[in-house]
Formats: sequence, structure tokens, C-alpha cells
Amino acid sequence: MFEDESTIINGSGNVFADLDLPDADEHLLKARLAALIGETIAQLGLTQSAAAERLHISQPDVSNLLRGRLRGYSLVRMFGFVRNLGNDIDITVHKTAREPARRRQGHLRVRVA
Repeated sequence: MFEDESTIINGSGNVFADLDLPDADEHLLKARLAALIGETIAQLGLTQSAAAERLHISQPDVSNLLRGRLRGYSLVRMFGFVRNLGNDIDITVHKTAREPARRRQGHLRVRVA
């Protein structure tokens, strides 16, 4: 795959896209939301059990979420977790000026303020 061990390939900023996985933007968004959830739990000083009560899931599910095991969690459900921890969510949809929409698929992005 690589010519030698010193070959450096710049990533796109989305490891899931770099690995050519389907729904790469969604995977990245879920990973970023999981990180935000973990950071918020830590900032609030919650135990996993207390976080589980607040998120309406079991403590083992909190553990899995914090370990990045996100299979089975939809974006809508993860947005609910973010909100249950006291965060607001603003969603903005905008048209791109770079290319006509018919030529490319749109992207999902999250920015934590």
C-alpha cells in the first residue's frame, strides 16, 4: 500500500471518509456528539449511574457510549442525550455556493460553541 514507511498521506479531517465507509459524515457527527456527551458528564461531575438516570439509559449503556460504541444510537437519540445534559442544539441548513446541489451530496457538520 505504501512505498516506504515515511510516506505521509494527509487526511480529509474525517477518518470514516478516509476509510471509505458509507455514511462517513454521520459516523463523524455521532463520534463528536459522544465526545461532547462525555465532556459534559465530566464537567457536571456525574457518575455513570447519575448520567444514566439523566439520559434515561442503563449505566452499561453510558459506559458503551463513552467508549465510542455507538451502534444502535441514532443521531436523533444522541441529540436527545445532549439536550438531557443541558445543552442547546441549533441546526442550520444552508445551500452551498461552491457547486450546484445536483452535482454533490451535502455534508453533516457539528460545531460546539
